[in-house]
Amino acid sequence: MKRRTLLQGLALLPTLPLLGGYAPSSLAQAVAITPLEKPHEQWRGLVSDEAYAVLFDEDTERAGSSPLNREKRDGTYICAACYLPLFESAHKYESGTGWPSFTQPIDGHMGTKRDFKLILPRTEYHCARCGGHQGHVFNDGPKPRGERWCNNGLALRFIPQGETLPELRS
Repeated sequence: MKRRTLLQGLALLPTLPLLGGYAPSSLAQAVAITPLEKPHEQWRGLVSDEAYAVLFDEDTERAGSSPLNREKRDGTYICAACYLPLFESAHKYESGTGWPSFTQPIDGHMGTKRDFKLILPRTEYHCARCGGHQGHVFNDGPKPRGERWCNNGLALRFIPQGETLPELRS
């Protein structure tokens, strides 16, 4: 983290109570997907232990560890748990962060909330259908939107263009 960024963040600490659940209007999306009424524990056995930790315990995989970082083919990135399509490959880019990054998700397929786990406020996003944690969105992405949707590779599955998307899991 750059020193200037840290100092700017620390200067904002007194305003945290005022921010509450604020999410920038460009990120606030009406979720058009019906959420599943499935306890997180029921996803065990359907995904790997590592994916479960990311999706339902909000863990983070090690930077640079995902094979999806090197994925360049056209296709769709889906939730590793419920198979809801989350990103199109046309919106993937190399951010240099070590995690798969996208400029935007598929409309209505993500939910967002504020996250203060690292003290500075961040916007966490999750699958609108199963609630699985995907990653965080930042405002340092490329133009025109300026968004970087930084995703855990373990929380995604890639389906190449031309292959049939799997049926949604419930």
